[in-house]
Amino acid sequence: MVRRVAVVGAGVSGLAATKCCLEEGLEPTCFEQSENIGGLWHYTDQAEEGRASIYRTVFTNSCKEMMCYSDFPFPDDHPNYMHNARLQHYICKYAEHFDLLRHIRFKTLVTKVKKRPDFSVTGQWEVVTQRDGKEETAVFDAVMVCSGHHVYPNLPLAEFPGIEKFKGCYFHSREYKEPEKFRGKKVLVIGLGNSGSDIAVELSTVASQVYLSSRSGSWVMSRVWDNGYPWDMLVITRFRTWLGNILPGVLNDWLYVRGMNRFFKHENFGLMPLNRTSRKEPVFNDDLPSRIACGVVVIKPNVKEFRETSVLFQDGTVQDDVDVVVFATGYSYAYPFMEDDSIIKSRDNQITLYKGILPPQLEKPTIAVIGLVQSLGPIIPTADLQCRWAVKVFQGQCTLPPVSEMMDDIDEKMGKKLKWYGNSTTLQADYITYMDELASAIGVKPSVLKLLLTDPQLALKVFFGPCSPYQFRLVGPGKWSGARKAILTQWDRTLQ
Repeated sequence: MVRRVAVVGAGVSGLAATKCCLEEGLEPTCFEQSENIGGLWHYTDQAEEGRASIYRTVFTNSCKEMMCYSDFPFPDDHPNYMHNARLQHYICKYAEHFDLLRHIRFKTLVTKVKKRPDFSVTGQWEVVTQRDGKEETAVFDAVMVCSGHHVYPNLPLAEFPGIEKFKGCYFHSREYKEPEKFRGKKVLVIGLGNSGSDIAVELSTVASQVYLSSRSGSWVMSRVWDNGYPWDMLVITRFRTWLGNILPGVLNDWLYVRGMNRFFKHENFGLMPLNRTSRKEPVFNDDLPSRIACGVVVIKPNVKEFRETSVLFQDGTVQDDVDVVVFATGYSYAYPFMEDDSIIKSRDNQITLYKGILPPQLEKPTIAVIGLVQSLGPIIPTADLQCRWAVKVFQGQCTLPPVSEMMDDIDEKMGKKLKWYGNSTTLQADYITYMDELASAIGVKPSVLKLLLTDPQLALKVFFGPCSPYQFRLVGPGKWSGARKAILTQWDRTLQ
């Protein structure tokens, strides 16, 4: 019987995990190494070791109706896209509302998570923590790893010949906080992801010139979509997912590329992805195309070589007098507290998790990794549903197939990832398909056909409207009485 659960990290995933445990009558203890909740969204002026770090002007890429906790909508008067400080305020309100703070042990670092000697019988874990220099060991029936994957910077200097000769300054985007100290400088940003684009656009207001180097291009989307509505409320719908599943691949790809090029032609701006039909996560930036058009951001191909004060690019062009290089080259995911790393990376040092959550080869399914997926959808409702699924598995209320079937399921999804995203190691998944898969397993997926017979107005909103988080609180365990009203009034809050 699982009773005591250790939750590692008090970010958006850790709070969802703590709340889910409490709802199911379990006893969670959440360990947070800093003195605040919020994880990634808790801004600090300096990047801190072992913690995610954001720059001062980070805004959300998902709108408030799509990214909220499924039973806790944002206040009506909040803007559709939020500055990190406002999102942090919402996260604090959530923790307060569900009385989660008393289950969190702040300034406590988890240093080791290891199986107990009798693990194959009990499924128990030994969790070693450190606080004020003192070490403590406790036994837990289950562990929920909610430490995020924006902590350990990926700085692939070996891929950039001559970087040791470069006389300017260079650093990972994790260290970047605000633009002022780059005034009048020539800056090269490497990496066309969300951080790279944001930083390039922000620096272009103060730097004398910004260059943005990309190895493979990327689709760039605006937060503001047709008729000024939030992109995700128009794009993430059950109807679109259904259509995508029934249309022939070639037509599907054509429609996808056409949709991505609707506001500007990517190839004219040097942004076209090498693999046009790849569904890899687009970049959200409303200003990048206009900054390129104004010449203050110049798109460059991959760097071939660094010299003392200049940079040679793959197309043979050389840029002189570069002062600063920002490596927006993403993050690698690591779990230094796991004594046995192969629990999470059980094959070829790759993340191997059933449903993106559970190590399939454990004798007892009592550890879950939350938030280690990326999709075109928002992370908060994804983590929330992952936690609800994991807790049901811990309690034996959601039966798992044999190991061989779990491995087959992982392999099948790897194959799909190669086809859709061009990379099997990516954390990406299709949002609605993934959410429905978890929701079906625990009996919380809404049935559109059933709704058509009992509540046609709601059925149409659920199928044709945005697939907002409230949909996963309409039925089954964890049902929320406000879900129907939240769905019917979501556009009112958006317009407000």
